[in-house]
Amino acid sequence: MLWVVVPALNEAENLDELIPRIVTEVTALDPVGRVLVVDDGSTDDTGKVMAALMADHPCVELETLRHNLGKAAALKRGFRRAIDGGADTVVMMDADGQDDPTELGRLLERVGQGADLVTGARLERNDRFVKRTTSRLYNQTTALLSGAPGRDFNSGFKAMRAEVAQDLLPMLYGEMHRYLTVISHGMGYEVAEVPVKHHARMHGSSKYGLARFWRGFADLITVRFLLSYEHRPSHLFGGVGFVSLLLGMGVLLYMTGLKFTGATIGDRPLLIAGVLMVMVGLQLTLFGLLAELVVHARNRGPESRA
Repeated sequence: MLWVVVPALNEAENLDELIPRIVTEVTALDPVGRVLVVDDGSTDDTGKVMAALMADHPCVELETLRHNLGKAAALKRGFRRAIDGGADTVVMMDADGQDDPTELGRLLERVGQGADLVTGARLERNDRFVKRTTSRLYNQTTALLSGAPGRDFNSGFKAMRAEVAQDLLPMLYGEMHRYLTVISHGMGYEVAEVPVKHHARMHGSSKYGLARFWRGFADLITVRFLLSYEHRPSHLFGGVGFVSLLLGMGVLLYMTGLKFTGATIGDRPLLIAGVLMVMVGLQLTLFGLLAELVVHARNRGPESRA
């Protein structure tokens, strides 16, 4: 069963035009498919527009958030409802009309060929120069730091198997929706891209500014850390701490040797640096061990501790 999840924030005009087009494609691909719009706390006429659309199209559903929680939270709510509704395949699309519903079949075809998550890659963008440039830089940085294959990680047009959507639920918070491809790849799923047509926004203006680039970079570091060290945090903190400890001890041994030769070391900045490196090294090593205890307790679960 196919579910298309469309997160929307103040996109009433676009939804009025876009949803019937999506319905046409979904019903052609899966007669029992569903189209779910997640209203992320809109303050426009989204509710009225959706009421009319649901009356005209029985396959259209609405999930309303009390206030604006962000795209990741909206997708999380939509994915959960789709999974509970018996979805086999979940598709996510933006509500601005830039994603072309006629490309749905191509994404689903690639899923049918064995891919677990398929991204609709916007290789020819219909956006402003600044947005295209920052997006290109973002994609290059993401590929470099994550090692995941792809050219358009930030595309909001994706199709995935239901089990992938299920495993992604715990990671859908903040700005993590940008990294679903990276996270899925890190989990061992097969990810792929299909070039798709990209259109100019139909109505309204973008809800994102340049600040999302810096927030996205911070989240990329978080994703990289979680995928690499979620189950072995001491490898990172303990490793850095051990190096700092060794360097600090080396500096202090050197300063001790100078002291024995009669040199004055009390006013040397190198002495302070050595002491700091030893202290930081010990703290990071202990922090890594504490993090390991937390992971161990989480993995045991409440039934093992009873």
